[in-house]
Amino acid sequence: MTPSNNRSLLVIVRHSPYGSSLARTSLEVALSSATFEQAVALLFMGDGVLHLLPDQDSSGIEARNIAKLIASFPLYELDNLYVDEAALSQYGLALSDLPQNLQAVDDEAMHELLCQHDHCLGF
Repeated sequence: MTPSNNRSLLVIVRHSPYGSSLARTSLEVALSSATFEQAVALLFMGDGVLHLLPDQDSSGIEARNIAKLIASFPLYELDNLYVDEAALSQYGLALSDLPQNLQAVDDEAMHELLCQHDHCLGF
């Protein structure tokens, strides 16, 4: 049996950053796994791309700002970050609009990501 720290995990973020606990949970799972030296990648797709918008202000809805979690990615060496290029297009965003070091992926590349990882968690 392969030790758990050699297993790779792909966390798929599909929900908008505010309005439910799913958004925060997905990021916390990724950060927790990275803490235990798991190979973790994040894929933002659908409404999940909204996590990546800079200058978020959640004070008006009295929610904790999700951008602070995202800003901590480098501390956890969480640098395998992917974004669905169709979702970027849907929201009128360009990769250059987003602060993180992201790689845009099309449907074929997303399929490859799913196949490359030992475990996939979708939130």
